[in-house]
Amino acid sequence: MQSVTIVLLGLVGMLFGWLVYSKFIAEKIFAMDDRFITPAHELQDGVDYVPTNKVVLWGHHFTSVAGAAPIVGPAIAVYWGWVPAVLWVVLGTIFFAGVHDMGALWASARNKGKSMGALSESVIGKRTRSLFMVVVFLVLLMVNAVFGVVIANSFVSQPNSVFPAWAAIVVALVIGQLLKRKVPLIPLCLVGVGILYYSIVVGSDMPLALPAEMFGLSDKANWIIILFVYAAIASLLPVWMLLQPRDFINGMQLLVGLVLLYGAVFVSMPDITAPAFNTQVAVDTPSIIPLLFVTIACGAVSGFHGIVSSGTSSKQLDKETDGRFVGYLGAVGEGCLALITLVAVSGVMLAASPEEWHEVYSHLGAGSVNAFITGGANLIQSGWGLSVEISSTLLAVMVVLFAGTTMDSGVRLQRYIIQEWGEIYQVKALRNGIVATLLAVACCLLLAFGAGGSSGSGGMIIWPLFGSTNQILASLTLLVISVMLIKAGRPAIYTLIPMSFVLVMAFFAGVIKLGEYYQQGNWLLVGLDLIVLIVSVLVMLEAWSVIVKHKASEAATSQE
Repeated sequence: MQSVTIVLLGLVGMLFGWLVYSKFIAEKIFAMDDRFITPAHELQDGVDYVPTNKVVLWGHHFTSVAGAAPIVGPAIAVYWGWVPAVLWVVLGTIFFAGVHDMGALWASARNKGKSMGALSESVIGKRTRSLFMVVVFLVLLMVNAVFGVVIANSFVSQPNSVFPAWAAIVVALVIGQLLKRKVPLIPLCLVGVGILYYSIVVGSDMPLALPAEMFGLSDKANWIIILFVYAAIASLLPVWMLLQPRDFINGMQLLVGLVLLYGAVFVSMPDITAPAFNTQVAVDTPSIIPLLFVTIACGAVSGFHGIVSSGTSSKQLDKETDGRFVGYLGAVGEGCLALITLVAVSGVMLAASPEEWHEVYSHLGAGSVNAFITGGANLIQSGWGLSVEISSTLLAVMVVLFAGTTMDSGVRLQRYIIQEWGEIYQVKALRNGIVATLLAVACCLLLAFGAGGSSGSGGMIIWPLFGSTNQILASLTLLVISVMLIKAGRPAIYTLIPMSFVLVMAFFAGVIKLGEYYQQGNWLLVGLDLIVLIVSVLVMLEAWSVIVKHKASEAATSQE
């Protein structure tokens, strides 16, 4: 099958999701109302709570939730075959991710911008809040520690991505100041994206690298430290100064990248060489069910999105109805990235024949980001005539910038969680932004270097837990939204069905992984996996108890 057919079917499905399904959910289920005063206005402080243009906020939300995950997950999961991967990406985007992201925005905005963990107290109960926030913090710790390694590895292996990655920060700072002075958005966008792409051309000719060893640490370890110092500073700056403009410019840069990739598909119409269903998998390959549904998270549905929606995005929502544009359309954008990733790693641009494709994908986990960059660069070269070198740099920078914006938001979100703990447990020091940020970064560095030694790769030790933990978090977020809807007397089936499916798959995957860790004697992962599984069961029981009591109360009231 030609890749253009896959692309057309996928895009038509997502267009239906945006034009029809999201409108139905926003108006009839969440009942979004422009008259509602959002936390950005009610609690406006010029730092975290800032009313923001919905297009700019979409750029922040989109690039914060995207990161490298919608590339990595699909590029790995295609090993089972492109058909199940494409179906999960398209259907997951329409019926799972969009509702999840938009719902988390709505729920948080209706509760003064609280994170899903904190607001779960008012929705379900205090015990749920404590359990929920443990899972949230664990996911953030994983994401920040690992994305620091991902970016550092990219800087070391792709030194031509260093200059444009840091140039993007300078461009964002300037744009932030100009936007504050009411300079029109569109000209700034065009100039900013133009400068960013010019920096990519410069970076191709001017690779930058740290010394192989400095201060007794490797170049990768030094990059990790530099990145966390930067993230700490960035997380304390007002969102309008760096976070919003950087994410917006990165969002526009991604749109250009998507136009190049999708346009190249329609121009060159490459064939698919990957199998529709892979029957030649390695002997030790785990079952596609449930592992597919935790391998592709971002791009279908992801618990991390709920953290961003209820963390940074909800605090910048100008009007409640903007939640549909920011949340659902952000999920659609990420689904589009996952879809084109699948095309790039499945077609002749990566491997000229099915035999060559099987050589690249010899086992589960092969290919990944390198397959996307190779296949995508060849695709752009065939469609637009750009050199493979510049195309590779463009895609490598895209991965780095996405991972960087996710890391920026991730550290800020960790700071929010710690400050919320300070409010909940009345610890004054934890409410201080600087103290909370230092603690957040210290936790990440302690994991990176404490567990990983001088390499700084400690986050990779617990990363195998991310898939199931992240999806369990997604199901818990949908659960909180469902309870809110039930209490409000609205249909909850549109969130309960995705919640149930994701929970079953994620829990099943967690149990399978628990057995693997036990056989390996990896007691750290056994312990952490058990904690996550037990927490998910306890939260579900708490929520069920609340629902039963609410229904009983309704029944008693109706009989009076």
